[in-house]
Amino acid sequence: MGALDSAASDAPITFYRLQACPYCERVTRLLEAYDLEYTSRFVEPLHSDRDVVKRVAGVRTVPVIVDARTGVTMAESGNIVDYLETTYGEGTAIAETAAVANGGGE
Repeated sequence: MGALDSAASDAPITFYRLQACPYCERVTRLLEAYDLEYTSRFVEPLHSDRDVVKRVAGVRTVPVIVDARTGVTMAESGNIVDYLETTYGEGTAIAETAAVANGGGE
């Protein structure tokens, strides 16, 4: 799983980010650690040019994720990390369902 290019937008999570942004990298590491399928959308470096992020999340800051599975749109790396851990981390219903679907579990 992992990142898909932006042309392949079937991924359930859309991740709005900047190149070399430490807050975005924190979210990237967790998405990869949980083997979540996502699409990266790189945004403009200037806040004033981030209209797409403003339309989606109501803010011009990144990172932002949109999770089509749960209907959640969220900004701020700390909030996103907490959300991903709670929703997709070990012991969650979604993680257990994925493990069984991938041949794991009991």
